[in-house]
Amino acid sequence: MPAPLPSNEAQRLAALYELNVLDTPAEKDFDDIVALAATVCGVPMSLVTLIDVDRQWFKAKLGTEVSETSRDQSLCAHAILGDDLMVVPDTRGDRRFTDNPMGEAVRFYAGAPLITSDGFALGTLCVIDSVPRNLDDEQLQALRALARQVTSQLEMRRYATALANTTARLQDLERRKDDLAGLIGGELRAPLRLIRSYLAELGDTGMHDPDLADLVARATSAHVRGFTDLLSHLGSLADDGHSGDSLHMRETDLTQLTQRAVEAVRPIAATKKIWILNQSGGPSLPIIADPVRLEQVITHLLFAAVKYTPPGGRVRVGNEIESGPAMRLDDIDMPDGMRPDLFPHLYYGAIANPTIVRGPDRGLAVAKRILDAHHATVALSDRPGDGTSLHVVFPFAEPELVGV
Repeated sequence: MPAPLPSNEAQRLAALYELNVLDTPAEKDFDDIVALAATVCGVPMSLVTLIDVDRQWFKAKLGTEVSETSRDQSLCAHAILGDDLMVVPDTRGDRRFTDNPMGEAVRFYAGAPLITSDGFALGTLCVIDSVPRNLDDEQLQALRALARQVTSQLEMRRYATALANTTARLQDLERRKDDLAGLIGGELRAPLRLIRSYLAELGDTGMHDPDLADLVARATSAHVRGFTDLLSHLGSLADDGHSGDSLHMRETDLTQLTQRAVEAVRPIAATKKIWILNQSGGPSLPIIADPVRLEQVITHLLFAAVKYTPPGGRVRVGNEIESGPAMRLDDIDMPDGMRPDLFPHLYYGAIANPTIVRGPDRGLAVAKRILDAHHATVALSDRPGDGTSLHVVFPFAEPELVGV
């Protein structure tokens, strides 16, 4: 039974297309998520699916070589109609899927919708098995949390690209600043004085001066292009100041953002028996930030720590005042001497080469770009016996707080 279209289908598709992710190459960040989802749920197949007009396309896949299927045959097209997990213990017992052409290959299905921060369901993170089964509460919570990681990474990439484009436009405007200053302070000043003189005389006497009017006309005609260039410059400045893809900065509490990020990652950590020691419950730490994007960044950093820590490891998270409000992440060495693998990923992904590149740690590079836009300072250390430590320090929200 084909799924009905969501009520916001046109807007949903627009949100999907804005991400520019359809038909892009595979990326390790998303491949790692489907591998973890399959492991957590004990199934042979897991997919990151994106629902297009007439197909479902797989950004990441495990257990199949197929890259896309018809939307009419898609279980995920049904899953995006809700705002929570859709679990089908046995497709034979669900009238929507009894005649599904995938038949015995899909007997169990669980899909968590990929819901953007604007509320659009782009697709799902789903797990599939060829035999009926059920998932326990811990597995369901982990699947929800992993789906949120997929959506966050997709949105972070879009905003990092938008930041790069805005930076390029501002650099272009900086190069054109001298042209703008010349137009306002030089070329256009004389014709503007003529126009003002003519209008003043006309207003005072009510008499038309043909000679002055002719002079004004010729001066204006000669500088029409200058006036047009001036308007173009000013329009560019206005456009860059009101970009819909820019970060929405306002005062927010770093402590609350960190606590929410910890809770978002905790279900994933639980499946690996990783203990998260949350020391972020201290006083409010006001900073100027985009709370949605920054929470996504902090969550991604915590997820990376969990992903690259062996089962049974320990991750410590806290907030403090250093040279400014700070978030501290410690990936602690294990008692048996086994070391987490987080340091090289943070170093090569976000410190040594913090650019948007299609590498194994592109998500960390994107996170670093968004932190740069928040004027945050990132410090990384690694010491045997202590583990890997990441400190992210933000400017104070208000200058008077600097002495606190």
